[in-house]
Order: sequence, then C-alpha cells, then structure tokens
Amino acid sequence: MHTATSQALDKAESPARPTVLIADDHRLVMEGISRIVEKDCDIIGTVTTGRDLVDALDRLNPDVVLTDIAMPLLNGIEAVRQIKRKRPEVKVIFVTMQVNRDYVREAFEAGVSGYVVKQAAGSELLTAIREVMQGRFFVSTAISERFLNHTPSGEKNPSKLFSSLTPRQREVLQLVAEGKSAKEIAALLFISVKTVEFHKKHLMEELNLRSTPELIRYAVENGWVSS
Repeated sequence: MHTATSQALDKAESPARPTVLIADDHRLVMEGISRIVEKDCDIIGTVTTGRDLVDALDRLNPDVVLTDIAMPLLNGIEAVRQIKRKRPEVKVIFVTMQVNRDYVREAFEAGVSGYVVKQAAGSELLTAIREVMQGRFFVSTAISERFLNHTPSGEKNPSKLFSSLTPRQREVLQLVAEGKSAKEIAALLFISVKTVEFHKKHLMEELNLRSTPELIRYAVENGWVSS
C-alpha cells in the first residue's frame, strides 16, 4: 500500500518526460504524430512552417523537435541547420516520406539525431525519441535495410553528404519554387533584391538550368517544396 511519502518518492525517481515541439504542414499528420508521442512525452507546441519552427525554438525550449523535411518557407534541413547553430543540445528527428539516400545523408550532416519514415512512425517514433535522448542516433529500419545493409549501432553518425549548394542558395531555391517574388524573398531573408538575383543566377549556373520554370521544376522534383 502506497503512502503519500512513497508516492512522492516514486514520482521523484521516475524519469522526466521529454518536451517535444512538432512541425508539419499537414494537420492530420501532425495530429497523428501527436497521438503517438503524447504517451511518453509532453507536447509543448506545434508549427506548420520551417520559419515558425526556428522562431519557436527559444520561446518553447523543447528537448526534442520532430519535423518533416518538406516544409513551407524554409525546408526542414535548412531549419535544422539554424536550430543546431542556435541550440546544439536540442535533439531533432525527421519524420518524413523522403527515403532518398541523399536526404538521409544530408539530414545527419545538418545535425539531426534520428530519421523516421512516416509509414513506420507508429512503431518506431517512441523508440527513436528514447534513443536520441540517450545521445544515440536512430534510422528507420526501412532506410537502414535499403541503404546501409545493416542496423546502425546508434553510436556513430550514419553518414554525411557533400552538397554543391550553400544553405542560402537552398533557401532562395525553395522560395522561388514557392512562387515568391525577388522582393518578397529579399524581405524574408533580410537581404537585397540584387543579392536574391545573384543567388538565383548562380543556382541556375550550378544546376545547369536556363529558366525560372526549370528551377521550380528542379525544386519540386527533388522534394524541396511541400506539396
């Protein structure tokens, strides 16, 4: 029979529930993720754009961020780069449909600790949160079987990817693909219109593209904009 004192001790000895911030631009997906993690975690906020995710970081102070890669205004990988510069101790897990090898590699290069495919979120997401909270890495079984041919130990960062595009170029690429004008992009990124045009020109040269429609198609085909 528990006394009030023993109940207090049990509560004191139980591990703290991680605080979680969720970012996804599809409300139904966000609600589904919330239902999965609320069993073991405290959800302290939800956002629907990459920029809102970065802005919410200091205000909400989460232990773990769960985010998609394809996010409006700022994709998840660029958001993670900014998050890790500001708060390197925050653990980030991608919950995404993207299974391309390049995305997995670039995700871990950006600083994520976990990569969960949405189809497996129900069975893997809580495990991923527990693993990253203990300082380890987590990769969905479907990813590890497809590309790594084994299950990662969790102790070593799975991989890195060299990218020819700078973070600023990727930001400009995404906003162009989302239909933003040079003036709107300049205002969002706090740079001049001339600088936007400079980045856009170099993007087309780097990617061997000749027009804005080709640039938009490239961004859509490679998953840099949310559908």
